[in-house]
Amino acid sequence: MASTLSGKLVVAISSRALFDFEEENRLFETGDEAKYMHYQLEHVQQPPGPGVAFALVKKLLAFNTSEAQRVEVVMLSRNDPASGLRVFASAQAAGMRIERGVFTRGRDPFGYLRPLGAHLFLSANAADVQQALSMGYPAARVLTESRPAGAHYPLEVRIAFDGDAVLFSDEAELVYQQGGLPAFVQHETELATTPLAGGPFKPLLAALHHLQQQAQASQTMRIRTALVTARSAPAHERAVRTLLDWGITVDEAMFLGGLEKGPFLREFEPDFFFDDQRSHVLSAARHVPVGHVGALQPAARQEKG
Repeated sequence: MASTLSGKLVVAISSRALFDFEEENRLFETGDEAKYMHYQLEHVQQPPGPGVAFALVKKLLAFNTSEAQRVEVVMLSRNDPASGLRVFASAQAAGMRIERGVFTRGRDPFGYLRPLGAHLFLSANAADVQQALSMGYPAARVLTESRPAGAHYPLEVRIAFDGDAVLFSDEAELVYQQGGLPAFVQHETELATTPLAGGPFKPLLAALHHLQQQAQASQTMRIRTALVTARSAPAHERAVRTLLDWGITVDEAMFLGGLEKGPFLREFEPDFFFDDQRSHVLSAARHVPVGHVGALQPAARQEKG
């Protein structure tokens, strides 16, 4: 019988998101493929430091036991197959059981998300992330300059999400862009009991909810989620009611009404935070590991805070 990833939380991740390969990436970008491959092979047994998503991946893999494999992490990389030897060796040295990988030698890798059925794609390549999002997969560009996750809560995965255009659709965000804050508040107040459509990260939140339910019996690893949004009362109501309609709850909700998100995230101490807006991403990156849901370009639209 063929193996299957059905029923598992599937995370596809690039080598730069998992490990600190920034020096190697600078060599890769020179275009000297032979020199890059030689360097990687020469350093196969020298593991790099942890990358921005290292703590998240290590904790998610801890949900796997000898009785049940609930999480699958797959390397999805523009590296060549020979350089992939170092990636797998580094994962093994870090105590991570990562057995599957796709290495494309510079070719776009995001198409392989479909056969993987990935619930999350993390990459340092903005173009790959944008393409994955356009295909309907939860994807984020890892900011390699983000502050690493702390060593707190070893038995708890902590993930924080922005609301509009991340967990929820961009419907309300578009109203804000077109009519400003008064139009946004009026729109959300009038539709307070009408659930928002799902955004790109709804499938990940649902998969995490399912994983939490699966693992409840073991009481070993836990998941704690937070909604961290620029919404404030009365626009908070529609967000809360939407999650209730989905049958998915978050553990914490922060309705910040335009306050800077970074200091609040510092207190929550997530293993990862996902947001679509430039100012929030840059603020958060000073405190916690961050993934930008989209390409990190200069702001071309106003942000509601």
